Amino acid sequence: MATSDTQHPDVELPDPAAGEEPQRPRQKAVTIGTVVKALHQEFPDISISKIRYLEDQKLLSPRRTQGGYRLYTQSDIQRLRTILRLQRDEFLPLRVIRQELAGGRAEREVATGGAPAGPSDGRSLRRALVSTRDPGALYSLEDVVEETGADAGLVRELVDFGVIKGEMRAGARYFDETEREIVRAVSELARYGVGGRNLRVFRSSADREAQLLQSILAPALRSRNPERRREAIEALENLASVTTHLKHLLLIRDLRKIAT
Repeated sequence: MATSDTQHPDVELPDPAAGEEPQRPRQKAVTIGTVVKALHQEFPDISISKIRYLEDQKLLSPRRTQGGYRLYTQSDIQRLRTILRLQRDEFLPLRVIRQELAGGRAEREVATGGAPAGPSDGRSLRRALVSTRDPGALYSLEDVVEETGADAGLVRELVDFGVIKGEMRAGARYFDETEREIVRAVSELARYGVGGRNLRVFRSSADREAQLLQSILAPALRSRNPERRREAIEALENLASVTTHLKHLLLIRDLRKIAT
Protein backbone atom coordinates (compact mmCIF):
# COMPACT_ATOMS: atom_id res chain seq x y z
CA MET A 1 0.00 0.00 0.00
CA ALA A 2 1.34 3.46 -0.96
CA THR A 3 2.57 5.61 1.90
CA SER A 4 1.23 9.17 2.13
CA ASP A 5 3.92 11.79 1.60
CA THR A 6 2.56 13.85 4.48
CA GLN A 7 3.71 11.40 7.15
CA HIS A 8 7.32 12.57 7.09
CA PRO A 9 7.22 15.86 5.17
CA ASP A 10 10.62 17.09 6.24
CA VAL A 11 12.68 13.99 5.57
CA GLU A 12 14.82 13.97 2.45
CA LEU A 13 14.47 10.50 0.98
CA PRO A 14 17.09 8.72 -1.08
CA ASP A 15 16.23 8.24 -4.72
CA PRO A 16 15.45 4.53 -5.19
CA ALA A 17 16.63 4.80 -8.77
CA ALA A 18 20.06 6.13 -7.79
CA GLY A 19 22.81 4.04 -9.26
CA GLU A 20 20.78 2.77 -12.18
CA GLU A 21 22.34 5.34 -14.51
CA PRO A 22 25.80 6.03 -13.04
CA GLN A 23 26.88 8.00 -16.10
CA ARG A 24 24.12 10.60 -15.63
CA PRO A 25 23.91 11.67 -11.97
CA ARG A 26 20.48 12.79 -10.82
CA GLN A 27 19.70 16.05 -9.08
CA LYS A 28 19.18 15.82 -5.34
CA ALA A 29 15.49 15.16 -4.67
CA VAL A 30 13.46 16.32 -1.66
CA THR A 31 9.99 15.62 -0.34
CA ILE A 32 6.92 17.79 -0.74
CA GLY A 33 7.16 19.05 2.85
CA THR A 34 10.68 20.27 2.22
CA VAL A 35 9.48 22.06 -0.90
CA VAL A 36 6.79 23.86 1.12
CA LYS A 37 9.41 25.01 3.64
CA ALA A 38 11.77 26.17 0.89
CA LEU A 39 9.10 28.33 -0.80
CA HIS A 40 7.18 29.53 2.24
CA GLN A 41 9.06 32.79 2.68
CA GLU A 42 8.26 33.98 -0.85
CA PHE A 43 4.83 32.34 -1.00
CA PRO A 44 3.25 32.30 2.50
CA ASP A 45 0.10 30.63 1.16
CA ILE A 46 1.93 27.62 -0.27
CA SER A 47 0.71 24.27 1.03
CA ILE A 48 0.99 20.58 0.32
CA SER A 49 -2.57 20.51 -0.99
CA LYS A 50 -1.87 23.37 -3.43
CA ILE A 51 1.18 21.60 -4.82
CA ARG A 52 -0.84 18.42 -5.23
CA TYR A 53 -3.53 20.39 -7.05
CA LEU A 54 -0.96 21.77 -9.51
CA GLU A 55 0.19 18.21 -10.08
CA ASP A 56 -3.42 17.15 -10.76
CA GLN A 57 -3.58 19.95 -13.32
CA LYS A 58 -0.56 18.43 -15.12
CA LEU A 59 1.67 21.39 -14.32
CA LEU A 60 4.07 19.36 -12.18
CA SER A 61 5.35 15.81 -12.60
CA PRO A 62 7.48 14.79 -9.60
CA ARG A 63 8.99 11.33 -9.44
CA ARG A 64 7.71 8.84 -6.90
CA THR A 65 9.38 6.21 -4.77
CA GLN A 66 8.03 2.69 -4.52
CA GLY A 67 6.57 3.72 -1.17
CA GLY A 68 4.53 6.52 -2.78
CA TYR A 69 6.62 9.54 -1.77
CA ARG A 70 6.80 12.43 -4.20
CA LEU A 71 10.37 13.52 -4.92
CA TYR A 72 11.14 16.98 -6.26
CA THR A 73 14.39 17.96 -7.95
CA GLN A 74 15.68 21.53 -8.08
CA SER A 75 14.25 21.75 -11.60
CA ASP A 76 10.82 20.78 -10.26
CA ILE A 77 11.09 23.40 -7.52
CA GLN A 78 12.11 26.10 -10.00
CA ARG A 79 9.16 25.18 -12.22
CA LEU A 80 6.83 25.41 -9.22
CA ARG A 81 8.31 28.79 -8.27
CA THR A 82 7.69 30.00 -11.80
CA ILE A 83 4.05 28.84 -11.71
CA LEU A 84 3.45 30.60 -8.40
CA ARG A 85 5.05 33.82 -9.62
CA LEU A 86 2.94 33.85 -12.76
CA GLN A 87 -0.17 33.40 -10.62
CA ARG A 88 0.84 36.07 -8.11
CA ASP A 89 2.49 38.69 -10.31
CA GLU A 90 0.59 38.38 -13.58
CA PHE A 91 -2.69 36.84 -12.39
CA LEU A 92 -2.58 34.24 -15.15
CA PRO A 93 -5.02 31.30 -15.13
CA LEU A 94 -3.49 27.83 -15.05
CA ARG A 95 -4.39 27.15 -18.68
CA VAL A 96 -2.35 30.16 -19.79
CA ILE A 97 0.50 29.29 -17.43
CA ARG A 98 0.66 25.84 -19.00
CA GLN A 99 1.03 27.48 -22.42
CA GLU A 100 3.67 29.91 -21.12
CA LEU A 101 5.75 27.08 -19.69
CA ALA A 102 5.42 25.03 -22.86
CA GLY A 103 6.82 28.02 -24.72
CA GLY A 104 9.86 28.22 -22.46
CA ARG A 105 8.66 31.21 -20.41
CA ALA A 106 10.40 29.95 -17.27
CA GLU A 107 13.87 30.13 -18.77
CA ARG A 108 13.35 33.42 -20.62
CA GLU A 109 11.64 35.70 -18.15
CA VAL A 110 10.42 34.38 -14.83
CA ALA A 111 13.32 32.32 -13.49
CA THR A 112 15.00 35.17 -11.64
CA GLY A 113 16.32 35.37 -8.10
CA GLY A 114 13.87 35.02 -5.13
CA ALA A 115 12.48 38.43 -4.28
CA PRO A 116 8.83 38.86 -5.11
CA ALA A 117 7.83 41.52 -7.56
CA GLY A 118 7.00 44.85 -6.01
CA PRO A 119 3.68 46.52 -6.65
CA SER A 120 5.17 48.81 -9.28
CA ASP A 121 7.19 46.04 -10.97
CA GLY A 122 6.29 45.54 -14.62
CA ARG A 123 5.40 41.93 -13.89
CA SER A 124 2.64 42.90 -11.49
CA LEU A 125 0.54 43.94 -14.47
CA ARG A 126 0.67 42.89 -18.10
CA ARG A 127 1.56 46.48 -18.84
CA ALA A 128 1.37 46.17 -22.63
CA LEU A 129 -2.30 45.44 -22.18
CA VAL A 130 -3.08 48.18 -19.67
CA SER A 131 -1.10 51.09 -21.04
CA THR A 132 -3.03 54.31 -20.66
CA ARG A 133 -1.17 55.79 -23.60
CA ASP A 134 -1.78 53.29 -26.39
CA PRO A 135 -4.75 50.89 -26.60
CA GLY A 136 -2.83 48.78 -29.09
CA ALA A 137 -4.29 46.98 -32.08
CA LEU A 138 -8.01 46.57 -32.69
CA TYR A 139 -9.68 43.18 -33.03
CA SER A 140 -12.95 42.19 -34.64
CA LEU A 141 -15.45 40.01 -32.79
CA GLU A 142 -14.25 37.04 -34.85
CA ASP A 143 -10.63 37.76 -33.91
CA VAL A 144 -11.47 38.00 -30.20
CA VAL A 145 -13.42 34.74 -30.28
CA GLU A 146 -10.62 32.95 -32.12
CA GLU A 147 -7.82 34.20 -29.87
CA THR A 148 -9.57 33.80 -26.51
CA GLY A 149 -11.73 30.75 -27.15
CA ALA A 150 -14.72 32.64 -25.74
CA ASP A 151 -18.23 32.23 -27.06
CA ALA A 152 -19.42 35.08 -29.29
CA GLY A 153 -22.57 35.31 -27.20
CA LEU A 154 -20.47 35.96 -24.10
CA VAL A 155 -18.67 38.84 -25.84
CA ARG A 156 -22.00 40.39 -26.86
CA GLU A 157 -23.27 39.95 -23.29
CA LEU A 158 -20.24 41.82 -21.95
CA VAL A 159 -20.99 44.66 -24.35
CA ASP A 160 -24.66 44.72 -23.29
CA PHE A 161 -23.71 45.00 -19.62
CA GLY A 162 -21.06 47.65 -20.28
CA VAL A 163 -18.11 45.54 -19.17
CA ILE A 164 -16.46 46.20 -22.53
CA LYS A 165 -17.49 48.78 -25.12
CA GLY A 166 -15.45 48.39 -28.27
CA GLU A 167 -15.32 50.92 -31.07
CA MET A 168 -17.69 51.07 -34.02
CA ARG A 169 -16.04 51.28 -37.44
CA ALA A 170 -17.91 50.87 -40.72
CA GLY A 171 -20.83 49.27 -38.92
CA ALA A 172 -18.69 46.67 -37.09
CA ARG A 173 -17.49 46.68 -33.50
CA TYR A 174 -13.77 46.37 -32.76
CA PHE A 175 -12.07 45.75 -29.42
CA ASP A 176 -8.65 46.83 -28.18
CA GLU A 177 -6.05 44.60 -26.52
CA THR A 178 -7.21 45.30 -22.98
CA GLU A 179 -10.80 44.43 -23.85
CA ARG A 180 -9.62 41.28 -25.56
CA GLU A 181 -7.87 40.23 -22.35
CA ILE A 182 -10.99 41.09 -20.35
CA VAL A 183 -12.89 38.64 -22.56
CA ARG A 184 -10.17 36.04 -21.99
CA ALA A 185 -10.44 36.42 -18.22
CA VAL A 186 -14.23 36.36 -18.23
CA SER A 187 -14.24 33.22 -20.35
CA GLU A 188 -12.36 31.51 -17.51
CA LEU A 189 -15.01 32.70 -15.04
CA ALA A 190 -17.78 31.58 -17.39
CA ARG A 191 -16.67 27.99 -16.85
CA TYR A 192 -17.95 28.40 -13.29
CA GLY A 193 -21.26 29.92 -14.33
CA VAL A 194 -20.25 33.59 -14.03
CA GLY A 195 -21.99 35.73 -16.64
CA GLY A 196 -22.04 39.35 -17.71
CA ARG A 197 -24.61 40.42 -15.14
CA ASN A 198 -22.38 39.08 -12.36
CA LEU A 199 -19.54 41.32 -13.49
CA ARG A 200 -21.26 44.60 -12.69
CA VAL A 201 -19.50 44.61 -9.32
CA PHE A 202 -16.11 44.55 -11.09
CA ARG A 203 -17.12 47.30 -13.49
CA SER A 204 -18.46 49.50 -10.68
CA SER A 205 -15.33 48.94 -8.63
CA ALA A 206 -13.11 49.83 -11.59
CA ASP A 207 -15.13 52.98 -12.27
CA ARG A 208 -14.73 54.13 -8.66
CA GLU A 209 -11.01 53.44 -8.67
CA ALA A 210 -10.55 55.30 -11.94
CA GLN A 211 -12.38 58.29 -10.48
CA LEU A 212 -10.16 58.20 -7.40
CA LEU A 213 -6.95 58.14 -9.43
CA GLN A 214 -8.29 60.88 -11.68
CA SER A 215 -8.99 63.10 -8.69
CA ILE A 216 -5.43 62.55 -7.43
CA LEU A 217 -3.75 63.42 -10.71
CA ALA A 218 -6.33 65.63 -12.43
CA PRO A 219 -4.32 68.92 -12.36
CA ALA A 220 -1.22 67.30 -13.83
CA LEU A 221 -3.21 65.35 -16.42
CA ARG A 222 -4.80 68.62 -17.63
CA SER A 223 -1.46 70.40 -17.76
CA ARG A 224 -0.38 71.94 -21.06
CA ASN A 225 3.22 71.17 -20.18
CA PRO A 226 4.06 67.98 -22.15
CA GLU A 227 6.69 66.87 -19.61
CA ARG A 228 4.36 67.29 -16.65
CA ARG A 229 1.59 65.44 -18.46
CA ARG A 230 3.96 62.61 -19.38
CA GLU A 231 5.00 62.27 -15.72
CA ALA A 232 1.34 62.27 -14.68
CA ILE A 233 0.53 59.43 -17.08
CA GLU A 234 3.48 57.42 -15.74
CA ALA A 235 2.24 58.05 -12.21
CA LEU A 236 -1.24 56.93 -13.27
CA GLU A 237 0.11 53.62 -14.56
CA ASN A 238 2.16 53.16 -11.41
CA LEU A 239 -0.87 53.81 -9.21
CA ALA A 240 -2.85 51.32 -11.30
CA SER A 241 -0.20 48.70 -10.48
CA VAL A 242 -0.31 49.55 -6.79
CA THR A 243 -4.11 49.43 -6.56
CA THR A 244 -4.22 46.14 -8.46
CA HIS A 245 -1.68 44.66 -6.07
CA LEU A 246 -3.66 45.95 -3.10
CA LYS A 247 -6.93 44.49 -4.39
CA HIS A 248 -5.21 41.15 -4.89
CA LEU A 249 -3.95 41.14 -1.31
CA LEU A 250 -7.35 42.11 0.08
CA LEU A 251 -9.00 39.36 -1.95
CA ILE A 252 -6.50 36.77 -0.70
CA ARG A 253 -7.18 37.88 2.87
CA ASP A 254 -10.94 37.46 2.46
CA LEU A 255 -10.64 34.16 0.60
CA ARG A 256 -8.45 32.82 3.39
CA LYS A 257 -11.32 33.48 5.81
CA ILE A 258 -13.70 31.59 3.52
CA ALA A 259 -11.35 28.63 3.21
CA THR A 260 -10.79 28.22 6.96
